[in-house]
Amino acid sequence: MRVEPDAGQSAEERAVLAHMTQTILARADLTVTPPESTHPAVIETAHVAQRVLRADPSDPLRLRALGRMLERARADIADPPPELGWPVDLVAPRAHLERSVARALKAVPKQEDHATGPPASAVVGWRDADTETIRETTILLAEVWPEACAELGEILVQIALLHGPAIDGFTDFGVHGAVFVRRDRLDRGADGLPGPVRLAEALVHEGAHTRCNAATVAAEPFLRPAEGDGPLVATPLRADPRPLTGLFQQAVVLARSVLLYRHLLDADRPATTTEAANAIRTRHDLLARSATDAVGTLRDHRDALTGHGLSVLDQAVDVARTHG
Repeated sequence: MRVEPDAGQSAEERAVLAHMTQTILARADLTVTPPESTHPAVIETAHVAQRVLRADPSDPLRLRALGRMLERARADIADPPPELGWPVDLVAPRAHLERSVARALKAVPKQEDHATGPPASAVVGWRDADTETIRETTILLAEVWPEACAELGEILVQIALLHGPAIDGFTDFGVHGAVFVRRDRLDRGADGLPGPVRLAEALVHEGAHTRCNAATVAAEPFLRPAEGDGPLVATPLRADPRPLTGLFQQAVVLARSVLLYRHLLDADRPATTTEAANAIRTRHDLLARSATDAVGTLRDHRDALTGHGLSVLDQAVDVARTHG
């Protein structure tokens, strides 16, 4: 994997993960086709199958339950909307997505100042205006950064919208191929950023996590094995200390986000208003400072990285140095 997007590498990683999913389900006497094996609900079934097979591979009740889970997963497979340039499902609320959100909410740092309980987040359906925004986003990315557009078209299977303040967006390897984005990221920002630009950043962000997750399994890991969880470090994008793997992914996310805004600035699109252009420059500079912080902390832990991880770190350092 590299900081620069690569649809070809993404396809190779996706094929490796699909084969792993098929192999795991075959051990439970369940058969899926290669296209089915890349669907997030089918991947979730394979993760459950791993746990079942590890606990008791001969339990007939659990094996039959796995079969029913796979059938429900197949029922969730839908054709992508024809108006998009990507083969991605703009998905309505589904059980596998709701379970993923529940897991993500458990990881949200607790705050003591919520008198009415913790903030919530839930999957919601796509509206016509949302669909139009993502259509504009795909056109924008194809114009200003075709390599990122091609990679996202390769790795995204489902895009789910979230409503509620708890989570801005996330990925979950348990439903790999699905990304979650808070719906108000599709609207014009208070800073003047247009909705398609904000969504483009969100998808580049979550797509970077998706690539990192896939590359960690399908290629050489980024970090060397460590005792326990390893050290916890401060990171630019989270208030709570994170393990080094979290910092590493943030460095990749921030480097790619900086590159997105560099492409937007270099494109000098005639339709861009002065307000939007200023907002794009301001956002670029903020992300560049965060990228500089991330790679600076990560360089202090170079010994924890593999050769693969060091290569990606050096690329992220180059981005931060050039644009920070």
